Amino acid sequence: MKTRSFAVIGLGTFGSTVASELARFGNPVLGIDTDERNVSRLADTLSEAIIADGRDEAALREAGVGNYDVAIVAIGEDLEANILCTMNVKLLGVKTIWAKALSRTHHRILSKLGADRVILPEQEIGQHIAQMLHNPLVRDYVSLGNGYHVVDLRVPPQLDGKPIGDAAIFKKYELRPLGAMRDSQFLSCESGDLELREGDKLLVLGRRTDLRSFGDDLRGGS
Repeated sequence: MKTRSFAVIGLGTFGSTVASELARFGNPVLGIDTDERNVSRLADTLSEAIIADGRDEAALREAGVGNYDVAIVAIGEDLEANILCTMNVKLLGVKTIWAKALSRTHHRILSKLGADRVILPEQEIGQHIAQMLHNPLVRDYVSLGNGYHVVDLRVPPQLDGKPIGDAAIFKKYELRPLGAMRDSQFLSCESGDLELREGDKLLVLGRRTDLRSFGDDLRGGS
């Protein structure tokens, strides 16, 4: 896979985590922050880490931000700095911009400024955690857009021993089992002959509302 280059502006908790993980995957990463301590902490982790102000277009230009494939505006509580930085990276011609928002109103402003993806980290993580707390069978899930999700769940006792093709509950909610993990082995669901075992990790595709009803059904023991 071809690597992309990333400029992460704002190296607080959120920004430093994103920058470090991108670097760990082998991508060239430039980290920028006004706080020398934040920059020093990542100096040996990132391709380059510099002290600069995201509000200063000239400083970002000098740092070469316009040459990066993706800019992540991760500036935290300073709303003005966040907005000005997003405007600056857009003016510098960065092709893809992700920006952290502090509120719904801020989200709309950043979208209007041309950010390709606006993130509300606390809200998104909160929704994710609430979903897993609501149904202990759900291990994780991914949104595919248009209301569809893939859910990773533990097979409950009531499905133990049932061939996946005969488990009427999937048809009831118009869900599609994609596959299962048993220990370290991936098991295909295509033939419908797979016999489920309690504790298997099952991937299921469906609409969010149907998946929720499906999970509530299983959680209720029916």
